[in-house]
Order: sequence, then C-alpha cells, then structure tokens
Amino acid sequence: MKLVYLVADGMSGWPGELGEQTALEGASTPTLDRLARQSLVGQCATIPSGMPPGSDVANMALLGFDPRQYHTGRGPIEAAAQGLTLDPNDLVWRMNLVTVSAWTPEGQMEDYSAGHIDTATASFLLERLRYEAPAGIDIFPGVQYRHLLVQRHAAGTVAASLTIRPPHDILGQEIAPDLTALAQVPELLAFATASHALLTQANPSRANAIWPWGQGRPLQLPSFETTYGQRGAVVSAVDLIRGLGRAAGLTVLDVPGATGLLDTNYEGKVAAALDFLQEGDFVFLHVEAPDECGHMGDAALKAEAISRFDARIAAPVFHGLRALGEPFTLVITCDHATPVAKRTHVAEPVPFLLYRDGCPQPGPAAFSEASTATGLHLASGPELLHLALRRRQERP
Repeated sequence: MKLVYLVADGMSGWPGELGEQTALEGASTPTLDRLARQSLVGQCATIPSGMPPGSDVANMALLGFDPRQYHTGRGPIEAAAQGLTLDPNDLVWRMNLVTVSAWTPEGQMEDYSAGHIDTATASFLLERLRYEAPAGIDIFPGVQYRHLLVQRHAAGTVAASLTIRPPHDILGQEIAPDLTALAQVPELLAFATASHALLTQANPSRANAIWPWGQGRPLQLPSFETTYGQRGAVVSAVDLIRGLGRAAGLTVLDVPGATGLLDTNYEGKVAAALDFLQEGDFVFLHVEAPDECGHMGDAALKAEAISRFDARIAAPVFHGLRALGEPFTLVITCDHATPVAKRTHVAEPVPFLLYRDGCPQPGPAAFSEASTATGLHLASGPELLHLALRRRQERP
C-alpha cells in the first residue's frame, strides 16, 4: 500500500482574492474537485498554538513530528538539507538576500527575495561576502535567495534569543526593530552593515542586504522509517523540505530544473516520485509556487500556480499511482494559508482531502476552504498522517 502526500505550499487563502473567491476557489482544479467528491475531507491545524505560522513548523507537523518537541528554528532545518557538519553548540541562521530601501532604522523591507535572485548570481555575491565575515561566522550558499549563516559556538549566547522578523512578514515596514535586536550582537550587526555596503557596489541584482533570522541549534529528528514503518522520500525544490527529509532519514530526490517557482519542473517531480514508489512506500511531494505568489500579493498568479499544481502534479500522480497496480492512499493539502491580502502566513487550519483507492466515500462537489470547513477537524499535523496510515489498513 502506497501513501503519497501532495503539498501545495500556501495554497489556502481568504475570500476576496479573486472577486469574492479565494485563489483556490478561482483556480482550475478539476482533479482536486473530482477527488474531493470521493474523499474524506476536512481541515487540519498544522501550526501548534503559540508557534509562528511558518513552513518549517507546518511541514514538520505534516511529516508526523510534533514541532513543540523537535523544532529548533528554520536555519537548522535548511542546514540539514545541505548536510553541514555542525557542533551541537553552533547557532544556525536562515539568511535571505533581500532588498531594503536603506540600512537605517528608517529603512523599509522592499523585497524578501531580492527580486527572486537566481542561484548563480546569489552564489557569486556570497563568495564576495565570505571574505568580509569575521572569525566565528561562516556563510553557506543555498538556492536563490535562501542561504545560511552559522555562528560557531553561539547557541548559549544572547544571539540565540534574538527576535529577527521573517523578511516576508514585514514587506513595506521599517526595519528598526530588527536592527535594534541585531545591535545586541555587535559582530553580527557589523557584518550585516559591511555586507550592505559591499552589495550596493557593482551589483547586477536587486540584493542589497543580508537578513539573518530563524536561528537555532542543529536539528535532530527521529527516523521516519523507524517511527512509521515506511520507506519514504521527499521531492521539493526548497532546502526547508529537503532538510526535514534528510533529518528524518527520508530519501531526498533530486530533480533538475526544480525551482520553487511557477517555472518548476513539474513533470520531473512527478517522475521522481513515481519511480521511487516502484519500491518505496511513502512520498512527500511539495510545490512552493502558490506560497511565493501569495507573498507577492498576486491573486491571479496564485490561482495559476494552483491550476498548474492540479494539472501537472495531482492529475499525473493520481494516474501514475493507478498504473502501478497497487492500492494507494493520496493526501492533498497545504502546509499553511498565505492570504494574498496579508502577503504572509497565517495560523488557521488548512483544507485537506484523503483519497483511499478502492474505498470511495461521499465528499463535497469541489475542493476549497469552505467545502472542507464542515468536514473532519484535526488538531495537529501529525494527526493527519496517523489518520492516513490507519485508513490504509481498512478493508475496501
């Protein structure tokens, strides 16, 4: 029995994004709608009370691990993706390349992704910055605007307790509170200031600052296979998901051309997942594009991302699973909502459908936030995985 998760990051939203509809309701989703009519549907609270509504927290929960127990920060998850060798007392920061109006308290966050800078340009810029880094600070290039900064042996210092806001949460807002926080670690503020000066010189991109945030000690997760008895894999363009997978002992499937944007290699992701399932038991396939479009505040583009998820991920995965000739369970959901009006994440429950091959059950006419609101309500992300595993054992 195969189990597949299809996760459209940030897919859920609020009414009024497209006319009176959410982007999900306004998207073309014939596959999701057809599956919903034969599925158990509901909503799942992927963000534990009091925790920030980030993809790091939500996807950890969807993979069956309680973030209240295992989450140490976003940076450590992405460090796991890169396989970095870390000391338990190192402090790992996620570090964006961003665009600010000025590196002063009056400056504002203009773009959390520096115009969705490409990986090659970002790597070139970071090589220059590494020469400016003081002793005890290391820079590790990642993908596009997402990178890492490691403070060696700093987990027990004041740096570990700093609150630096995620850049996608403060678009159009002054960066004064974050500069004040950084000033508590003079060497880190000095490096960020020097980086701003360097990035404003002869730089072909929009990146003019670094933004360290989401810091924590190195991540440790139990083995997914030992915990759940499933030999599994993750498919994603972003280091966050790849890091969660690697930390849990899941196979990380590499897909050339996977970008995390609308132009990602959908067909390559599907092929990698189905190929793994020839022998494996579980795949967690993640698509980032709806979330990116939500952060951009573009409802039409978010609807297009969801439409592509339906046509180029959900439909071929469903037909591919059928062609395998084995019973399967398919879960389709998102990690968190990213309302276009807010342009960042919110902690409200997210819609899901759970389709069990050979065990259809009556569901709503379409898949949406509203249609799933009257279905089953789950109090945590791990509960959804537990439910899917139980449903696999039920007789047709």
